[in-house]
Amino acid sequence: MKRIADSTVRRLSIYLRFLEDSVLQGIRTISSEELARRGGTTSAQVRKDLSFFGSFGKRGLGYPVPELTTALRDILGIGREWRIIIIGAGKIGTALAQYGGFRQRGFQVVAVYDSDPQKIGSRWDGHEVRDVVDIDHDIAADRPDIAVLTVPAEEAQAIGERVAAAGLRAILNFAPVQLHLSSDVTVRNVNMAMELEGLSFALTNREKNGND
Repeated sequence: MKRIADSTVRRLSIYLRFLEDSVLQGIRTISSEELARRGGTTSAQVRKDLSFFGSFGKRGLGYPVPELTTALRDILGIGREWRIIIIGAGKIGTALAQYGGFRQRGFQVVAVYDSDPQKIGSRWDGHEVRDVVDIDHDIAADRPDIAVLTVPAEEAQAIGERVAAAGLRAILNFAPVQLHLSSDVTVRNVNMAMELEGLSFALTNREKNGND
């Protein structure tokens, strides 16, 4: 399979959530136009996104909702348990661990780490906070799938290198810095400041366009 763009994967997630809502409403078929409207794209883009993974639906009849829902869950890897470690027992890490939606999608937090002696050994959402110095040994023993980094920017690169060297190949990075790791490690960056800047850009240009 050719490399799939991150933007395509994000749209698949949006389609899936809409389809899951449709299943609950008893809707049996859905058109590419409806999926496009929900995904903020075009019907042609919907058909292109789905064509990477096979043939779905029939022209003029739409897509069968239950079947497409199952297919997208398989494509996105939902339906099995993914083991997660959170590195950084601060406010963001706490909020992530307590978010029930992760468990519903099969993402299970198995360990939490920090370097603060006052936090190490404390109970944190059902987990005892572990010392980050032990993370290399623990990864080999626990075999997690994904590391979530909620550490300060100046610590993120070193932590990313450690978990990658220990064998992890997927990192969700909340630190406001780009990680430079080997190409076989998939990194997703969540930069809240950049997202807010994108919103401020949209608002600023909306105001300018309204004044033209």
